[in-house]
Amino acid sequence: MKSFVNKAVIFILALSLFLTGCSSSSEEGNSEPKEGNPDVSLENVPDRFKDGEQVKVKVVRKIGGDDHTAQFLAGAKEEGEALGFKVDVFTANGDTAKFHDAIAQALQEDFDAFIISHGDDAATVQDVQKIIDAGKSVVTFDSNGDLASIDGVTLTSQDDAALANLALDQLIKDTNGEANIVYLWVDGFPPMVRRNNVYQEVLKNNPGIKELERFGVASADTSTQTQNAVAAMLNKYPKGEIDAIFATWDAFAIGAARAIKEAGRDEIAIYGIDVSNADLQIMQEENSPWKYTAAVDPKLIGAVNMRIAAKKLAGEETPAAFDLEASLISQEALQSSGSPVNMVNLSEIVEGWGVSTAFEEEWMKTLKEYYK
Repeated sequence: MKSFVNKAVIFILALSLFLTGCSSSSEEGNSEPKEGNPDVSLENVPDRFKDGEQVKVKVVRKIGGDDHTAQFLAGAKEEGEALGFKVDVFTANGDTAKFHDAIAQALQEDFDAFIISHGDDAATVQDVQKIIDAGKSVVTFDSNGDLASIDGVTLTSQDDAALANLALDQLIKDTNGEANIVYLWVDGFPPMVRRNNVYQEVLKNNPGIKELERFGVASADTSTQTQNAVAAMLNKYPKGEIDAIFATWDAFAIGAARAIKEAGRDEIAIYGIDVSNADLQIMQEENSPWKYTAAVDPKLIGAVNMRIAAKKLAGEETPAAFDLEASLISQEALQSSGSPVNMVNLSEIVEGWGVSTAFEEEWMKTLKEYYK
C-alpha cells in the first residue's frame, strides 16, 4: 500500500502541474503548428484537415481542483493533439465569473471549436449562442439542458440514470430491499438533478428503503464539509440504525468514508458515484466502508467530446445529445487484485473501462497516424 500511495502522490503532483498549465493560455498561443508524416496519405481525410492549417480547440471547464477535472482535460487534450489540433484548456476552479470571462476571451481569439464543461447557468446558454452565431462548433458536457434549444450544439453527459441505478440496485440487492439510508446530494447541477430523479423513483418502488437524512454542499472543500456533517449526524443515530449511505458524488463519498472510519461505524456501507485515484485508494483500504461506486472514465469523456468536435469541424452529422456508458466498480474486485489498482490499470479489473469507439472515424485514425 505504501508503494501505491507513493505512486498516487506522484500522479497527483503531475496532474497538478498539468492543471497549472491549463489555467493560462498565454504560453499555449505560442506553440508551433504540428508537422505531419508525408508518407501517410490524407486522401480519405475531410477537406477541412487536408490543407495543413492547424485546427484550434478551446476547452473551458467551470469546476476544477479535482482528479476528475484533470483527467477530463487530459483526455480532451491528448485526443485533440493526436489529431493534429492545437488544444488550449482552462479550468475556472468553480469560479463562475472566471468561467464566463474565459469563454468571452476565447471567443475573441481564433478558435475553431469549443468544448464547454459544467456550464450550469443561463449565462452559459447565452455564451454558447454567441459562439454558434460566430460560426464556431460547440460540444458541451454536463451543462445546462436548455442548450438543447440551440441548433448544432451537442450535449454530452455521463449516463446519470445508469450511474444512479447501478449504485442503488446494488444497495437494494445487498440489503434485500430493507435499509435505513442517508442521502448525500446537492441540487442545482444537471447531473445531480438526473441522479435525483432516479433516486426518487427507486424510493417510490422500494418502500423498504427509508431515507433518514439528506444533505450536501458543493464548495471548494466539499469532502471536508461532508466529513464534518456526517460525523455530526452519526452522533444522532446509534450503531445499527443506519445501514448505508448513497453518495451522488465522489467528493461526498470521500468525506463520508473518513467520518465513518473515524467513528468506528464500519456497519455502514457507502454506495457512490464517480471515481478517481483518491477514491480507489480509499476503497482498497482495510475495513473501508466504500463498497461500490458507479462511474465513467473521465479521460474517455474528454476524448469522446473532442471526437464529436472534430466531426462537427469536418461537416459531418453529430447527435444533439450523447450519454457515455457507465460501469460499476466493486470493492471486492479491487481488493482481490494481485496489485494496487489505480486509474491506469483499472481496465484490468473492469471490463471495457476506458475504451470506446464512439465517434471514432477511419479518417481520425489516419490523422493520428499522420501526426504520430
